[in-house]
Amino acid sequence: DIDGRPLLGVARGVTDFSWVCYISELAVSASAQGLGIGKGLMDEARRQLGTSVAISLISMPDAVGFYERIGMTRMPDAFWFSRKR
Repeated sequence: DIDGRPLLGVARGVTDFSWVCYISELAVSASAQGLGIGKGLMDEARRQLGTSVAISLISMPDAVGFYERIGMTRMPDAFWFSRKR
């Protein structure tokens, strides 16, 4: 809770404020999904970064449709080193 209100969503990113912002986490409470909170968080990130900073992220498979619906472009040329558990 923040000031007595439940936390419904969070966005966390790393940026140089010049070239790109990598969104490492975008999460919305299950009870609040579909209410526009995730889109609102991404819109606010874009507003704060301005139009000259790109946004990138890696989507969980079940969230791909959300990112496509909010207008993000799917990129075929991403690369990955898996983490060891």
